Amino acid sequence: MREVAVLGVGQTKFGELWDRSFREIGIEAGLQALVDAKLGSGDLGGLFLGNMASGSLLDQEHIAPLILDYAGLAGRHLPAVRVEGGGASGSLALHQGFLAVASGLYDFVVVGGAEKMTDVLDTTANEIISSTADHEWEVVFGATLPALWGLIARRHMHEFGTTREQLARVAVQMHQNGSKNPLAHYRNKLTVEQVVGAGEVAEPLGMLDCAPLSDGAAAVVLGPLDVARKYTDTPVRIAASEVACDTMAVQHRASVTTLESTVVAARRAFQRARRTPGDVTVAEVHDAYTISALLALEDLGFVEKGRAGPEFETGRFAPGGALVINPSGGLKAQGRPFGAVGVAQVVELVRQLRGEAKERQVSGATLALAHDVGGTGATSAVHLLERAD
Repeated sequence: MREVAVLGVGQTKFGELWDRSFREIGIEAGLQALVDAKLGSGDLGGLFLGNMASGSLLDQEHIAPLILDYAGLAGRHLPAVRVEGGGASGSLALHQGFLAVASGLYDFVVVGGAEKMTDVLDTTANEIISSTADHEWEVVFGATLPALWGLIARRHMHEFGTTREQLARVAVQMHQNGSKNPLAHYRNKLTVEQVVGAGEVAEPLGMLDCAPLSDGAAAVVLGPLDVARKYTDTPVRIAASEVACDTMAVQHRASVTTLESTVVAARRAFQRARRTPGDVTVAEVHDAYTISALLALEDLGFVEKGRAGPEFETGRFAPGGALVINPSGGLKAQGRPFGAVGVAQVVELVRQLRGEAKERQVSGATLALAHDVGGTGATSAVHLLERAD
């Protein structure tokens, strides 16, 4: 298999984009990525588009060819494939694009992710996102996605002594990071007191423990590493792309406080890249809920199980720390357009590895990790990226 590089990246602003259509934001991100990669549409072999629920949210299925059509590329008859995996849809699309280039099937592909979450009522959107859990065993009995993560949080607190304030510090740090990101949904800073005092959503999680429902799109252009320097001065190699799955229902798992899909995907990724968690200098991890960020740190191997809360309090994962997580602001502050998240994580990490992240720049970033989750961990994707100097 060929080695694969990210040649170009693009991203729209995340937020409540009521004046922008799905087609507009998807095309904007893709064109940005093509320009960044110094490629034209005639160079492309295909499109992989991550999207969770366009049918339910927009009454529009069959969206991958729709984007090509409105980008003026229908006459090229390119293959265009939508990829769905709940909140990990964008990451799964990236995995498919990686495999297509690595196999030699295509030389250059665009991988995009897009979602319009705010065109429906919040109650409707929350019903839709809860469909990423197990309907028969969970949702039909009244469990929502936030409620399930609330159960996970309460169990983590019971088993390991994780405190409410430790959860709150995750949100505080993410908003601190997001305040430096001009594309973020939220750029306001928070205090621990504000997070703890916010209205409850699913005890112990409050409103400020949960990532917003956002609109937005992101895209990357992938190509063979051996020609990457023709298109960019700082190629970023995808050292590993791994996906693992687990049971849909939380109750069917051996442990409520461990996402085995993340553990396995991370182990495979580090083995394939011949690296260790200690080699990672910057990471974008799944923090749709404050507890999910703590679980990610543990399950990816950055800290021992149960130690993420205390370690987070030390500032270990803040800018200037040994490992900086979510310099973009993560899902919590940058935003959560479900299908776009996994691709946007890679956009941020490529900019970090290139040294183009401006105020957010992590000094000495060399090896980066992207981690995203579908549902409550039925799907996890882990990507490792490094500068190809």
